[in-house]
Amino acid sequence: MGARCSKLSLCFWPSNIKSNLNDSSDIENGNKNEKDSLPGFSEFTLDQLKAATSGFSSENVVSEHGEKAPNVVYKGTLDDGRWIAVKRFNRSAWPDSRQFLEEARAVGLLRNERLANLIGCCCEGDERLLVAEFMPNETLSKHLFHWETQPMKWAMRLRVALYLAQALDYCSSKGQALYHDLNAYRVLFDQDGNPRLSCFGLMKNSKDGKSYSTNLAFTPPEYLRTGRVIPESLVYSFGTLLLDLLSGKHIPPSHALDLIRGRNFLMLIDSCLEGHFSNDDGTELVRLASRCLQYEPRERPNAKSLVTALIPLQKETEVPSYVLLGIPHGNAPLNQTLLSPLGEACSRLDLTAIHEILEKLGYKDDEGVANDLSFQMWTNQIQETLNSKKHGDAAFRAKDFVTAIDSYTEFIDGGTMISPTVFARRCLCYLMNDMAQEALGDAMQALVINPEWPTAFYLQAAALKSLGMDNDAQETLKDGTSFEVKKSKS
Repeated sequence: MGARCSKLSLCFWPSNIKSNLNDSSDIENGNKNEKDSLPGFSEFTLDQLKAATSGFSSENVVSEHGEKAPNVVYKGTLDDGRWIAVKRFNRSAWPDSRQFLEEARAVGLLRNERLANLIGCCCEGDERLLVAEFMPNETLSKHLFHWETQPMKWAMRLRVALYLAQALDYCSSKGQALYHDLNAYRVLFDQDGNPRLSCFGLMKNSKDGKSYSTNLAFTPPEYLRTGRVIPESLVYSFGTLLLDLLSGKHIPPSHALDLIRGRNFLMLIDSCLEGHFSNDDGTELVRLASRCLQYEPRERPNAKSLVTALIPLQKETEVPSYVLLGIPHGNAPLNQTLLSPLGEACSRLDLTAIHEILEKLGYKDDEGVANDLSFQMWTNQIQETLNSKKHGDAAFRAKDFVTAIDSYTEFIDGGTMISPTVFARRCLCYLMNDMAQEALGDAMQALVINPEWPTAFYLQAAALKSLGMDNDAQETLKDGTSFEVKKSKS
């Protein structure tokens, strides 16, 4: 899909740290584990790093522009088997070895589960190298712009935004408020599929700090004026990443802001996400991005307020990142909790999302349902029945669920036509009115008409969950998923 993406994936040691979706103070609570699982900052010899990278072999290059980049990143393994990533600077980048060592040691003090942490450096002759944890599951650029099997899920995009904001908040709290050239290549995925921020961007690419290498259309306005980055510049770059996550493309901020001001922001949203998220969530993320992209630095939010804004938007917090990302993990089968958008909405009882999806699906699943009517029945009764359905659909679309129940009940009681979709829609209307038992009955009736219909299983699961029958709901979700897979293969 698209151009070949880089394999920049920083460094990593296996860790038993459990990720959470709480605020930055909770991440602080995990730092003790992170510190225990990682070695302290070390100074490596050039020979050690040559051996680790097979003599800086081109086969081990993982940076986005390959060996053509001014500063090349290699993957490698140390003698003890630990994987590392090694950034080798251009020979003229850091003439002052003392300044390089001071900055590297300062960054090396950071230890956080939202970072691909810096664990060492090398400073021999005119060689300047950084050593960090290796992240084995590619970059955000790869998963967002150059995906091969599935686009990144909405829940995963929201998680990336939160984890990145938490990483920036942590760095800021430790006196590292500057980050150079934040972009989709700087966000990496660890062995559990959790997003982490590359520590390499915490150090300038050269002593003068003029390190923005991306297209000028994406650089903060103040950098264009002064050639320097400030803490607020980082928030601007975070805003461009939010646009990436929303659109699945690298859209220039000026173009995005024009769409937002013209209230055409839905044109920003990745078409792959259609039916997978609520408009309210999309609007909230667009609003946050526009705040980050304010021309005046003082009008942008700080990292801590970004975390606060993103926590309530999180979805599917119980689902592991590797499942959302669709990558292998140990022996766990990938399809064990992979649900369709409707299945996901029903699993979390997101009635607004269920309504949007059912509205978009329409009646296409009624095709093939037998409705054998005599000509006399058709002429005498069909028009009245169709009118009831039409009124029900109008009320359903307008979210007038009480009227929709009455109209759909008239259609069903008329008995001249059979529609599993009408039962599905009335099921949701009942759920919207806290009538879970009636909703369960309609979901089951839809299954009587169409015994292999995933939508009916998912809605039955939602009704069971509303009744507090969580275990039964989980089993029903699995049934729906199995029929969904069967349907996709037929």
